Parts: sequence; C-alpha cells; structure tokens
Amino acid sequence: MPPNTTATTGDKPGKSGRKKGRKARLIVLVLVLAIIGGIAYGAYWSVSTVRASFPQTKGSTTLQGLSGPVDVKRDGYGIPQIYASSPEDLFMAQGFVQAQDRFYEMDVRRHMTSGRLSEMFGKGQVDNDEFLRTLGWDRVAQQEYDKKLSPATKKYLQAYSQGVNAYLKGRDGADISLEYAALGFTNDYKPALWTPVDSVAWLKAMAWDLRGNMQDEIDRALMTSRLGPKQIKDLYPDYPYSRNKPIITQGRYDESEGAFDGGAGGTGSPGGSGADPGSDGTGLPDSGSGVPASGTTGTGTDTGTGTDTGTSDSDGSGVQSQLSGLRSVMQNLPAAVGVNGDGIGSNSWVVAGKHTITGKPLLANDPHLGASLPSVWYQMGLHCRAVSGKCPYDVTGYTFAGMPGVVIGHNQDIAWGMTNSGVDVTDLYLEKLSGDGYLRDDKTVPFRTRQETIKVAGGTSKKIVVRETENGPLLSDRDDELVQVGKKAQVDTAAPDRGDGYAIALKWTALQAGTTMDAVFAIDQAKDWSGFRAAAAKFDVPSQNLVYADTRGNIGYTLPGRIPKRAKNDDGSVPAPGWDSKYDWKGYLKQGQLPYEYNPKRGYIVTANQAVVDPAAYPYRLTTDWGYGTRSQRIADLIQSKIDGGGKISTDDMRQMQMDNSSEIAKLLVPMLLKIDIGDKDVRQAQKLLEGWDYTQDADSAAAAYFNAVWRNILKLAFGNKLPKELRVEGQCLWVEPTGNTGPVDETTKVRECGERSADQAQPDGGDRWFEVVRNLVKQPDSDWWKVPASGTRPKAENRDQLFARALIDARWELTSKLGKDIDTWNWGRLHRLFLKNQTLGTEGPGFLKYILNRGPWKLSGGEAAVNASGWNAAGGYGVVWVPSMRMVVNLADLDKSKWINLTGASGHAFSAHYTDQTDKWAKGELLPWSYSAGAVDKSTSDTLVLKP
Repeated sequence: MPPNTTATTGDKPGKSGRKKGRKARLIVLVLVLAIIGGIAYGAYWSVSTVRASFPQTKGSTTLQGLSGPVDVKRDGYGIPQIYASSPEDLFMAQGFVQAQDRFYEMDVRRHMTSGRLSEMFGKGQVDNDEFLRTLGWDRVAQQEYDKKLSPATKKYLQAYSQGVNAYLKGRDGADISLEYAALGFTNDYKPALWTPVDSVAWLKAMAWDLRGNMQDEIDRALMTSRLGPKQIKDLYPDYPYSRNKPIITQGRYDESEGAFDGGAGGTGSPGGSGADPGSDGTGLPDSGSGVPASGTTGTGTDTGTGTDTGTSDSDGSGVQSQLSGLRSVMQNLPAAVGVNGDGIGSNSWVVAGKHTITGKPLLANDPHLGASLPSVWYQMGLHCRAVSGKCPYDVTGYTFAGMPGVVIGHNQDIAWGMTNSGVDVTDLYLEKLSGDGYLRDDKTVPFRTRQETIKVAGGTSKKIVVRETENGPLLSDRDDELVQVGKKAQVDTAAPDRGDGYAIALKWTALQAGTTMDAVFAIDQAKDWSGFRAAAAKFDVPSQNLVYADTRGNIGYTLPGRIPKRAKNDDGSVPAPGWDSKYDWKGYLKQGQLPYEYNPKRGYIVTANQAVVDPAAYPYRLTTDWGYGTRSQRIADLIQSKIDGGGKISTDDMRQMQMDNSSEIAKLLVPMLLKIDIGDKDVRQAQKLLEGWDYTQDADSAAAAYFNAVWRNILKLAFGNKLPKELRVEGQCLWVEPTGNTGPVDETTKVRECGERSADQAQPDGGDRWFEVVRNLVKQPDSDWWKVPASGTRPKAENRDQLFARALIDARWELTSKLGKDIDTWNWGRLHRLFLKNQTLGTEGPGFLKYILNRGPWKLSGGEAAVNASGWNAAGGYGVVWVPSMRMVVNLADLDKSKWINLTGASGHAFSAHYTDQTDKWAKGELLPWSYSAGAVDKSTSDTLVLKP
C-alpha cells in the first residue's frame, strides 16, 4: 500500500511533506514578489513625487516683487544665509526659502493656531479645533496686525508672505511636499495663500507653550479633593533661596523711585517685603475667599496606605470634575501643537570677558521643548549687503518656520538668548452662571458670544458658540460633560448659591493684542544695551528671561513681558472667584519696575527657569511656581569652580557645560541607598553598581540606569497612589503594580491593567519639583508619605528606609524585565532613548506615511533636571520626551568662532539629506561651525541660488 494512502480507514489521502514544502515556497515567492513590487512602486513614487518637492538650491529663479537680486547661500547642512539690498527683499526671500524647506509644517501650524486642523485631517481633530477656536489665537493675531504693530513690521510681514506665496504659485500639493501627495489619497485639501496674520499667530502658540503655572493651578485645586493644606505644601515646597540662587543677586527694587535698580554694583539690600499678607503659607488662599474647596481643606489626612480618607470627587463636586476635564483637554492639546512647555525649561548663561580666554563675553543657550520632527527651530542668516539706516539687518540665529526675523542669535554688535521665565500670566476664574449671563458683584452680566463653524474634511461641519466673560473665554464649554457637572458644582460656603452652576474662564495676557512681533525686528537690529532693553520692552508675551552680551564686553539680563498685578489676597496659585471683582487684575507692571541686571560684579549671569529675584529685594509677586534651581545652580557652580581654580572659560568649556550629565538628586540619595541592608543577592548585585558612581548619567552607564529606576520607584511608591485620581491621567496610574507580582513585570501589562493613557502620551512630570519634594521629606524619615501597604509578596513600608528598600528591589526586577538579568549588559542609553516623531501629520493620516516620516532611536545621556536635560516622565517610563531643542555658544570676540546645532535639520522633507543630518552630532553633544562674516559664509557655502526680480 502506498505510504500516502489510508485505504484501511477509508480516509482521504494525506498531504505529503513535498506538497507542503512547495506551498510554503510558493507563499514565500509571492511575498517576495509583493515586496519587490512595493519597493519598485515606492522607488517610483520617491523619484516622481518626493524629489519633485525638494528645493532648488542652485542656479537662479525669478521672484516677482523683488527690487533687486538676492543671494541664498547654503552650507553643507542646507542652512541658508540670505543677502539682499533692502529689508523688504530680505524678508521676501526669507519667506520663499522657508517655504521651500518647511511649507507643510508651516501650513499645519497655521491650521493649528486658527483652529482649523479638521480641514486637513478630518473629524479626529474636531475637539482640538473647538478648544483652539475658544482661545481665538488667530482673532487676537488679527487685532495685533490691525491695531498694534508698527507700519515697518507690517511691511516686513507682507514681504514675507509675498515670498511664501511666490513659492506656492504654480505648485500643487504634490510639488510642495510628499505629505500632500499622501493626503490626496483621502482628501481634496489644497493649501491656501499665506497671510501676515498666519505669521503673527504662531507667536500665540509659543506663548501657550510657555504660559507659566496654569497646569499647577489646576493640579493644586484638584489636590484639595484628597489632600490637606500641609500635604499640598509638601508637594509644592518653597523655593530654596539659600541653596539655589535666583538670577539676580545684586539688584534691588528702589521704593522711593518706584523702579528696579539692576546696575553694576547693585547692593542687593531689601527693597520691600515679598510676603503675601493674604496667604497662610500653604499655597492656598485663606478661608472665605470664595475659591472652590470641595473635599478636605485641612481636616482630612492621608494615612500613607493609598486609602482616601478625605472627601473625594465622589461627593458630586462638579468643580473638581470640570478642572479634571479641562486638565485632560490640555494634556491632549500639545499633540496638535507639536511642542509642550509644561514642566520643562531651558538653559542660558553669559560669562563676562574677565573670565574668558578671549577677553570678551561668551553666551550659551539651549531651550528645552518637546522633541519634534522637524525641529521647531529653523537656522538662518539675514544680511543686508550694506548695513545702513535703510537696511539695518545683519543677523543670524534661530527662528520659526512661518515667521520672519530671527528669534534667538546675534547680529554684528550683540548676542542674546532666552529661557522661559515661568512668570504667572494666566489665571483660571470660576464663574457663577445666572440665566443667560454670569454673576459679577451681585449683578448678572451677559456673555459676549460668537459662533464658529468648524469645517471637517470628509465630514459634516460643526458649529460651536464661544462665550466670554470679563475674565476671558469659558474653557469649560468645550466639553458637554463639563457643562453638566458645572450645573451641579459644589463650592465652599463663601460662594454664591449654586443656582445655574459654575463655569471656568481663562484670563491670559496673550489673549490681548500685543507687540511681540515688533520686538523681534527691534532686537534683530539693536546695537547696545539700551537699544536691546527698549526692544525687549515690546516683547510682551511670552514673558522670557533674556540674557545679553555685546562686542564691547558688556553682559546683562532683563525680564520683559506683560505681567499682571494681583490683589494682595490672591497669589494666582489656584482658581479665583470670578463673581468678585476684588480678584481682578490691577493693571500691569511697568518696564521700569521689572527686574534686570547689568554687568554684575560676579562676572556671569545664569538663567535656567529658577527664581528671578529674592522676594526680600522685590515687592511684586511674579509667580509661586519657579523651577527649583537645580540646573541653574549646577551651571553656576561649574562656572565658579573654573574661576576659583584660576582658569579662563573657553567656547568648548561652555559646550561641555551644556552636556553636563550630573544627577543632583543622585548625590543626595545614593549615600542613603547604599546604607540599606539588602538580603537578596541579585538586588545586592544591582545596589553595588552605585558604589563609587560619580553620579554622571552617561548613556553607557549601568549605575545611571539602576539609579533612575530606583528614583522612579521611589516616586511611584511614595506618591503614585496617594494623589487624587484626576492627577493620574498623565501617567501616574501607570505606576500601579499588578496584584500578587513577585518578579519582573512587563511595562505594557501595567499600562493595560491601569487602563489609562499609554506611556508615550504622558507629559513631563514637572522638572525638578519632585527633587525638592523628596529633598525635604528625607529629613522626615517617619513621614506618612513613606508609608506604603503590602503588595503581593512585597512587605509594607512604615518609614523612609523601608520604602527605599522596596524601591531597590522593585527597580532590580523592573530592569531585569527590560534589560535582562545580567547587569553587565545594562546601560542608561538602552532605557533612555529618543524617537523623533513627525508632529505635523495628524491622527487621520495614512499609517505608512507616519512610519516613513519618523526617525530613531538615539540612546541619550543626561536626564531629568540635569544641565543636559533629556527629560523623561517617571510616570510613563524612561523614554526621552523633551530635549534641548537646539544648542548655541556665541563668541563675542570673534563671531565666526561661534558654534551651533539643531535637533534635526534644515529641511522638513523626509527624504532630504538635511532632514535629520544634525541629530547624530546633537546627540553626541557636538556643535557645528557657525559662519557669520561674508568671507566665512563664502568659504562654507556649498550651493548658491540667485533670486532675480
């Protein structure tokens, strides 16, 4: 009987192994052919579509509207230097060149600022559009253009727009960028012409990104549902002025003059009290303020067991639910914006010539932003062929694609850098609804309303009504659930009767027309300190720390901005009662009242989001939510140690300081962790990694990997389950450990069990605030914060050292799961990776396009609150979520010896050689040569394009 038959049973013959093999080979062949076909199609698509959108960089082209020829010289990284004979030609060419490299990015961002993302990407962006329409950035930008900006600024904005539109003329979407070609598969979208208001509106997006303490304001109010004033004070400690110095240490406010004196040799003596007579020191207003206070207000306590013993949101408090919903909306919004400044900061510092090798100042800057692709920054130079009163620009540096001028950089005389000041320029107001209006000092006032129509690609348009009060637009209107819970809101007894409920309004300086665009052009042509200060006075939003240096050897700092003055009993730390006009802003600080410093005796100035000035020397409250000075003090210590050692600081010293990876929290905790007696030999093996560690978080460091895992577990054990559930939306819920776990846990399991947002959606966890929280609490080893219940086989912790022991154990198992059991293979870079994700595609774009647009990973050194601030979210994992978005060091003795780098590259075209050609060097901490003079630019030029009238 043949072996492949079964006649005795009557069954059908079985399949031979040979036939199975043939079928398998056939399947493989089909797959291979499909892949080859796909590659061939992709190659054709790449050649015919992708390359068609690449910019022309050589030869010449005609640009209608120019008054004379313009040269565009690009170096080997595609960075353009533009030479023209008039400002109008210069900015027209800037618009043309930026559109060549980045128009798709520009187009998406203008749709974001105007709340029209749905027109490009469909229904997935409707919620974002509703929120952005409510804020009305484009409406404010239009008011600025119509009523506030100077004629010269308008002329330059018009020239820039003309250049962008000259590039668009005769091009369809596929000729502009491959993203348009892909969107064409499902969407008939066509890019519209550029307008001056499109440029101005982008400043509003950056102001939102750097808006100050709005998130903390919401979080503190939400904490009242579960925590008392002392516990909230634990989580928002006072700024440590005695340990981490403010920016200004020699200036003071002169009460008799009503102005700040920041001149050289300032005494620093007190000029007024910084005490707030209306505050009890807890960061919360006194009782009877009318501010929402559902839940405990000091009577409830937390036992440390994770059990809520105060009054939680389950009591029906609509105010808590409204704030929670608003928080969620804000967490989602930055995904559309593409950058996010919540809890993150920047570094800048300047060193006077007496401490430098060159004898002239050195200035460094590296702003920290959410990682985006392409980078938010665009490098370029803008040069008048003959600098004169008629054509005053000879400036180079970083700007935004979509905006004329240079935002950070230097000209022939001065250099400047920026960091976020953190000044509180936003307030949330709880508004008492009454019929068709709202309560205002016992009177019902009608809302100001407008109707907005949101067009949706491939769908039905949606109409919304925006309501505004004296305190700003109602953000709570943007969620149906928030509207309903607002009707049921419960607040303290000092508030009016509930009646028709409550709503939440936003008052923000950027929602008023301003002159920041004027400031950009004025700074670009400033020649000295007085000119720089006059230009900075126009920089009303966002409020920034501006550092300064000039070729004459002067250094300085100034705080510009439209900064509100508040009532004495209102520190702006929690939502205020909108029905009481006593809580209205009382005007704004004048420029002469704002802090500044010029040529301080110490010979350097450091700004890294720390406090601007000691309150003992300044009578006005700028904010209660500074960064806590971890980075700034480390930078100051590095500078001072060089000076004390008799050394002089070089350009490369400045670069090395930017790459300092030292962990300040590790210096505090590691000696304590090494004293913990660990019996488990595997955990003890990991603990030994910390012995002799220099606290440097290099990418190849196993000790850095283990310490940061321990730090993360300390945070999750001490705080993760003790915060109100609303605050876990951003990732703390990911800390929940599966019940009964006794060994390694897969991180995705933890996310899935929690059912909250995935780790890559979580936002930064607040910079160095948690450093200060833990620094204070370690002095209280028996604090309730250290008490944790048993979990599975893990014993309960009753004090600090027992919690530290659990963190050491849990970190060992966590890294075993992630990196393997063999600790010799561990390193920080394997955990701490940067993925660059294209931020401009939108949720409705084709998945394959998202894939080809993204890049990475890169294994990074540095970490949270290090000078080399590659931030990660302890709630969501170790992946890098925000970075130094660029780095620069300006040499005022020889500007051609300055250095710079961008996070990505000049181009927004995914297959361009300049898409991410700077990223490898950026990750290693290298800087590129920065040519400035005409001779240096000529030597570095690879391609020249002549734009002809």
